[in-house]
Amino acid sequence: MADITDIKAILYTEKSLSLQENGTVVIQTSTRMTKNGLKEVLREYFGFTPLKINSMRVLGKVKKFKGIAGKRSDSKKFYVQLPEGAKLENLEA
Repeated sequence: MADITDIKAILYTEKSLSLQENGTVVIQTSTRMTKNGLKEVLREYFGFTPLKINSMRVLGKVKKFKGIAGKRSDSKKFYVQLPEGAKLENLEA
């Protein structure tokens, strides 16, 4: 079952800010979050049902730090189209 703790952040990049003008928000979550799970979380904690949700899996990069190879964690990005008048505040964990 998905929970609000699976939501990592609301992304604020040039692309996501241009999408916000049209009512679409980009949310980064853990890999276990699903579209239906995100819909339930938004309905329960923020009080609205999204009009449309698109998902994208993001694989973590392999990076080196002081010569030791490591891997960033995988995540998912969701493009959520909000209904008229709905807002998401910043999530602070």
